Amino acid sequence: MIWDIVVFALQAGLVFVVSTALFDALHWTLHRWERSTNPLLRRFSAWHWVHHKFLGLDMQVNPAYARANIWFHILPEYLTSLAGTLIFLLVFPWPPIALVVAVRTVMLVMTLREEGLDYNHMSMDRVGGQQGRLWVDNNYHAMHHLYPHNFFSSFTNVFDLVMGTGCQIAGRRFLVTGASGAFGSAMVKRLEKLGGSVETAKSGVDYAPGDYDRMDEKLARADVLILSHGAIKDDCWNANYVTARDLTERFIEIGSTRLSPPEVWGLGSEVEFHGDMGLDWLKDYASSKRAFAARARDYYRSNALIYRHIVPSSFQSAMGPGKMSAETAVSIALFFIKRDFRYVPVTLTGLAVLNYFRFRFFQKEQPDLTQPAE
Repeated sequence: MIWDIVVFALQAGLVFVVSTALFDALHWTLHRWERSTNPLLRRFSAWHWVHHKFLGLDMQVNPAYARANIWFHILPEYLTSLAGTLIFLLVFPWPPIALVVAVRTVMLVMTLREEGLDYNHMSMDRVGGQQGRLWVDNNYHAMHHLYPHNFFSSFTNVFDLVMGTGCQIAGRRFLVTGASGAFGSAMVKRLEKLGGSVETAKSGVDYAPGDYDRMDEKLARADVLILSHGAIKDDCWNANYVTARDLTERFIEIGSTRLSPPEVWGLGSEVEFHGDMGLDWLKDYASSKRAFAARARDYYRSNALIYRHIVPSSFQSAMGPGKMSAETAVSIALFFIKRDFRYVPVTLTGLAVLNYFRFRFFQKEQPDLTQPAE
């Protein structure tokens, strides 16, 4: 009996996820048709854009488009998902199919009663940084209305995970520290190739520990701050912890009144997992990287920003040899980021994957060696 219930639940869940992804694929296609040479396909795309007029780039609902939104978005979404559900009658028995149809129909009726308003479609004054991904929430879906050519998943993130449409690159403004280093320079080139607008900031020129006033204009222009500066021997604590922490805090403050949350990508290290391994020369580097990782966990959990923690295996750079090039490390990182990963393992050893559990659940606060001992 219990096994029958489990099978029933798995079948219904699979039907719901796949039929949802089918509409998400149609949704993606409608956006692609915006620039089609076929006037009929452009007309279909224009009908869909009514939905983006109903809930605009300012995340405010426009009631004037409520009825058109029902005809050109809500009903097509229901019918497409319904078709994707009924196809499973060729594979599964009818009860789990009937359950999914009933759930979708109830959801449709509730949405129609509210004239198109539901949990994912309502006015918002600010989009939060904590966003559901396995199950899409209003903050995640709001990103689609802010960046209409990405974030297509409607109930589960399967489509964005497969298609790599879970993060906007083209047209966004990036500020990269450490751009003269191997990882930073590779990231700049890759972002520019993908259509991003990139500005750089150099330690000692644009900022220094305790001196960030010169950064304010650059931070105000940026949508995404990428912290790729660091040091393995000289002044590790200032390079790996103090400036990374302070720039992140300043960026959060500057972006606190924006509609969309500021976004920060921080470059970690597998040393967070294995520590200094008893090597004296590695102690400051390991403790400073672990200290920032502990702070980064708070950013990861914060609703004030979107934080992504990139943890690579050693790569070829001025800091030492590695088994992969910086260009490869950046390509792997962006593969995961475009799928909206917040913890980004870039690894050949597997240590970065294991470090996820330490990063999320088992970190210990590191003493701040930049402060005098009490």
